[in-house]
Amino acid sequence: MGAVVRAERENKTALAKKLGVSRSSLYYKPKMPAKDLALKSQIEQVMEDNKAYGHKRIAMHLEINKKRVLRVMKLFGLKPQRRRGRKPDKPDDKNKLPQDIPNLIQGLVIDRFGQVWVVDFTYLWFAGMFVYLATVEDLFTRKIVGWALSTRHNAKLVTDALLNALDKYPPPDIIHSDQGSEYCSRAHLNLLEAVGIKPSMSEKASPWQNGYKESFYSEFKLELGNPNAYETLGELTEAVAYQIFYYNHRRIHTALKCPPATFHQRISQTKKAPVALTIINNSTKTQKRIIV
Repeated sequence: MGAVVRAERENKTALAKKLGVSRSSLYYKPKMPAKDLALKSQIEQVMEDNKAYGHKRIAMHLEINKKRVLRVMKLFGLKPQRRRGRKPDKPDDKNKLPQDIPNLIQGLVIDRFGQVWVVDFTYLWFAGMFVYLATVEDLFTRKIVGWALSTRHNAKLVTDALLNALDKYPPPDIIHSDQGSEYCSRAHLNLLEAVGIKPSMSEKASPWQNGYKESFYSEFKLELGNPNAYETLGELTEAVAYQIFYYNHRRIHTALKCPPATFHQRISQTKKAPVALTIINNSTKTQKRIIV
């Protein structure tokens, strides 16, 4: 028996030397395979209902350490899918109303709901055509307060989204957008003036200055899925409405640590709301948001 044991040790020593590892590592047995498999199952369940969740949001949802979630996701190759959609041609700006509208939110301290709304629209490829979704987002709570869907991207699309928001909430102090022709149109700017809202615009070719909407749409499209899964425009509209409800009421926002509607409700019930400082740095193209 002793000779067999010695031979086995010598074989393991030779194998370890060949592999360039210590002999003890050949005796190692993982201590956490069952726990990792159980966590993998939990992560997959969360990702099924929240397709764009990365390891940080999954950790918040499961109320566990984010490093552990990241390790298990890497171990089993779990990650949210990213897909690039077809892009429409850029609009012709020849009818754009010449304006010199500054960026009013750069370096501004955002400390309440209704101080600044940010607006933009995106496209969805459906049934051989583009369908356009315009949304209005409160910058402090990150809540979508209004939206509109159309087969055309024009002034009516963006004004309909704003009117949808104004039907539910008082006018904000500032509306921030890019310099798209839809937002520079006389119809849109006249509506802002009529209800007493100051327009604010990003500098030309500076999409990071309205990065809040860029971030929202990138994950919104992923969570919505393929628009062609719906048979009619009505069904797609219903799916968009549900997805906006999901974003507002169920989806954890990483900056807020809770869904936007929950954050909105919390600050509405407190006498002193937390302060959110939003800084946009033109030279480094960065944004910072601090909630105190």
